[in-house]
Amino acid sequence: MVAGSIPVTETTADSSPGKGEEDGVVGPYQFHSSLVGRISLVALVQALAVADHLDFRWAAEALGTNLSTVSQRIKVLEGNLGVSLFERHPRGVRLTPTGRSFLDEIAQGLEHLDYAVKSAGMIVRGEQGHLGIGLYSPIAEGFLADLLKDYRTSHPGVSIEIAEGRAHGLIRQVREERLDIAFVLGAPKIADCQCRPLWTETLVVALPAQHPLAEAEIVRWTDLATETFIVRNGGIGPQLHDHIVARLTERALRPTVRHFDVGRDTMMSLVAQGYGLALTTGLEPKSSFPNVAVCRIADEPEPLVFSAVWLPFNRSGTLRDILDLAQRQSQRVRKVAPVRLVTSHPS
Repeated sequence: MVAGSIPVTETTADSSPGKGEEDGVVGPYQFHSSLVGRISLVALVQALAVADHLDFRWAAEALGTNLSTVSQRIKVLEGNLGVSLFERHPRGVRLTPTGRSFLDEIAQGLEHLDYAVKSAGMIVRGEQGHLGIGLYSPIAEGFLADLLKDYRTSHPGVSIEIAEGRAHGLIRQVREERLDIAFVLGAPKIADCQCRPLWTETLVVALPAQHPLAEAEIVRWTDLATETFIVRNGGIGPQLHDHIVARLTERALRPTVRHFDVGRDTMMSLVAQGYGLALTTGLEPKSSFPNVAVCRIADEPEPLVFSAVWLPFNRSGTLRDILDLAQRQSQRVRKVAPVRLVTSHPS
């Protein structure tokens, strides 16, 4: 019948609160206020120690206090309860039936309190709790996949919620405190949010394996002038649409862009079937998608920057830890390049 590891401080005097509003305890909690000041947590822990040892002296030694203190406090506890918890005899004590029932309940109650105290500390330290993450695309591989794998390994007690969507929608959810952090393309400047560039990805063009340019490792934007591009409605699709339009119009070329409300895997399937070419990131020259070839763009020299966005007043330990982990991973991978993503409607 162990009381757990709740810190218990010795007190020299009991407070005697009044009733009702004088206690600061009213309404449905007023019943519990009748115990406040009369039942000492120290006395309960000492009673549990006596029940474990069945001897006041041994209990006092285990608690690091003196015999008279334990004996007096148990006597006051029994007086406040109006029952006898122990039967005293020359060779020690034994629990009364009432005492056994009462202290069994108290032991369970203190275990719950001990758990609550420990859980609160773990939440503050980021070891438990909840973390809402917004992503721009699936995370099969790359920086985000490695980051989330490492975070889940080091924080098994944290419940992670993941939402996928467009950058502006994810940032809105962060601002509305529905997400703790969002990972987005670019480094947006948002008045009430913090933004930290973390990693870069090379922009490439995906095309059907039978396309005349499929054997080329590198192409130029002028090579793509007559091509039809396909983009997703979700994820970073809107930003890639603007990038295509800007890159071709600045070369006096007229782009053709088709939109599909699909995920990345389906979009790659559409590329393989000849619906059009697609800009994407994170794909190696030898694509893992069947019948899809990947080429780098020679006059797209700078990689795209991806950033984390969060609210500065969010003091969550889970947020703090994933930001620290992301920063360490960013430093390991490479130095973040300047943001070169352009839009067709610069502000």
